Amino acid sequence: MSTKESPETVPAKQRGLLRSSLIVSMMTMLSRVLGLVRDVVIANFVGATAAADAFFVAFKIPNFMRRLFAEGAFSQAFVPVLSEYREQRSAEAVKALIDRVAGALGGSLLLVTGLAVVGAPVVTAIFAPGFFLSEDQTRYLLTSEMIRITFPYLLLISLTGFCGAVLNSYDRFAVPAFTPVLLNLSLITAVLVAAPYFQQPAFVLAWGVMAAGLLQLTFQLPFMQRLQMMPKPVWDWKDEGVRRILLLMGPAIFGVSVSQINLLLDTILASFLPQGSVSWLYYSDRLVELPLGVFAIAISTVILPSLSRQQANDSIESFRATLDWAIKMVLFIGIPSTVALMILAEPILVTLFQYGKLTLHDVGMAALSLRAYALGLLAFMLIKVLAPGYFSRQDTKTPVKIGIIAMVVNMVLNVAFVVPLHIYFKVGHIGLALATSLSALINAGLLYRGLVKDGVYSPMSGFFSALLRLVLAASVMSVVVIWLMPEAALLSELIWWQRAMQLIVLCVAGALSYFVTLFLVGARPGDFRAHSSTTG
Repeated sequence: MSTKESPETVPAKQRGLLRSSLIVSMMTMLSRVLGLVRDVVIANFVGATAAADAFFVAFKIPNFMRRLFAEGAFSQAFVPVLSEYREQRSAEAVKALIDRVAGALGGSLLLVTGLAVVGAPVVTAIFAPGFFLSEDQTRYLLTSEMIRITFPYLLLISLTGFCGAVLNSYDRFAVPAFTPVLLNLSLITAVLVAAPYFQQPAFVLAWGVMAAGLLQLTFQLPFMQRLQMMPKPVWDWKDEGVRRILLLMGPAIFGVSVSQINLLLDTILASFLPQGSVSWLYYSDRLVELPLGVFAIAISTVILPSLSRQQANDSIESFRATLDWAIKMVLFIGIPSTVALMILAEPILVTLFQYGKLTLHDVGMAALSLRAYALGLLAFMLIKVLAPGYFSRQDTKTPVKIGIIAMVVNMVLNVAFVVPLHIYFKVGHIGLALATSLSALINAGLLYRGLVKDGVYSPMSGFFSALLRLVLAASVMSVVVIWLMPEAALLSELIWWQRAMQLIVLCVAGALSYFVTLFLVGARPGDFRAHSSTTG
């Protein structure tokens, strides 16, 4: 790339990215908060029972595809090509690309969805073999029936992700970021309103997922029409743009979504573990998803179109500055979030989930896997912002190689950790979470090394001094939180609002100590802006 943009324009562009990130973060925060409410309702409704395990597996399969399409491989492959069309071709060519991608995507997923609904027992046996091989077939039968209801969500949410990718490429970030709110509202409403009318109440959750898919897709269509980009599906696999996207998308599935594939592998292996293991992993994973979704995915969402345009315009300085800013913002949030989840695992789980059918034993088991997942939180977040550095340059080969390495490591570590932990301590689910975290660390490290080696990125002035301040501030925060933290057993004896007040006090005290320490050691907002210098 050759520099075609003056360094003086970089700060203004970073301010624009920050504003966009804040908009996406606010919308995503609303979604994640409602997501926690949803999980509280579900925990109170089904706890960690056989029905809960069945639903979480039936929901995880299409939800896994949501990660690939709405937040992962599809966007990473589609947005760079769409951005190039916008920069270098006519509006008619852009609309033609959208129509043909809609036809290829919709037609393919319609076929896959139909096959999965018909072959639901086979799908269950593949993704939850432990349920299939168990002497008690309850979880297997429940999961098979629920998959027939939840799998059409794959088609609906993938088309929603397609519309969201188009809106994001036109810098309409708020609408796609708000859309997941509808899933949470749908599930909450299903449990609170419709559950009494079902003979098997857990099935109301599956129907809530299906309804959410319809709502999410319908919600985005008027905004597509406003852009005059409402897709009219055309089945044309020979189209040059479609073929390029498919070539990029295949490897991108591994490159950007390895952490999600590893989580899915965790679910498969957890199906062999004692009842409740799938649910413990689900509840702990949901808490790790809060900072990941609110911040890392928000930043990743807004930088991909910018990086793609900067690549198309050969703006090397802006490209590097955008990556540097994204990495520093992830560290700013990810370091204290990791520390907080490690320390506050039990208080958070007790406050949010320990009602109704979820026991204190379940909280303890979920806290163990939460800490194991938290070890990899920073890596999960960095992967989200490092991967666009490759995909914006339409380089999918490197991330897929790294992804395969990480997956192999994860599978090896699963066996190494799960078997002894299950045999000797009956906590095999911790091994699954720990293996996922360690493989994410390897994935993020290799992605970072590749960007530096290729000369695409190098830490800019002030990067390492800012990192040192963040670590120091997080250390002070940990001391404050540990000093104030109550015991989980005592917290569980309080009513919900008293638990909530205790947790709020802990979070506020931790946040204040973190930001005050940052200020006292000399950190200023300018430390987290991109600069034109490339020295570290």
